[in-house]
Amino acid sequence: MDAAKRSAMLTDDQRHRLVAVARSSVLARVGRLAALIDDVPGLPAASGVFVTIRTRGELRGCLGTLECGERLVDEIARCAAEAASVDPRFPPVTVDELEEISIEVSVLGPLEPIDPNDPEAVVIGMHGLVVEHGRRRGLLLPQVAIEWSWTREQFLSQTCIKAGLPVNAWRRGAAVFRFAAEVFGDE
Repeated sequence: MDAAKRSAMLTDDQRHRLVAVARSSVLARVGRLAALIDDVPGLPAASGVFVTIRTRGELRGCLGTLECGERLVDEIARCAAEAASVDPRFPPVTVDELEEISIEVSVLGPLEPIDPNDPEAVVIGMHGLVVEHGRRRGLLLPQVAIEWSWTREQFLSQTCIKAGLPVNAWRRGAAVFRFAAEVFGDE
């Protein structure tokens, strides 16, 4: 999928309103006000969504789902609140941090099974990855590979690690999927 098609998934107004929903959900979870779950008409079907919270550019929480219900806006609200309060890597966001946080939303397109040995199957910066084997599954968003300057092989290996699998599971029969994502936020 080329960048022009990916950017057409959502309008600027939809992106702005979805970030506002995510921020409102974080504020409500931290106790500052009631959540505003605004209806955002015309949203496309999505295979998943992730909400990332950063403080001064540093990761502060990130949670999402690969099982979006019919209302994408509700999933964004839920994931934002959970990223602020239950990401096991971080303590809950506090009231004192609210003015310093930024919100990033990643709306995932459909999962496409790939042959991970095909060098053309994964384009860094365009595709995110899911690796599955048995009951284990790991997902990394497209922007993660760019942030860490990973090669295609490193990205595949790190997705295996995220799934709790051996680093080379992608070479040994684990199912590998790619997806495109529209990533936007208030930074």
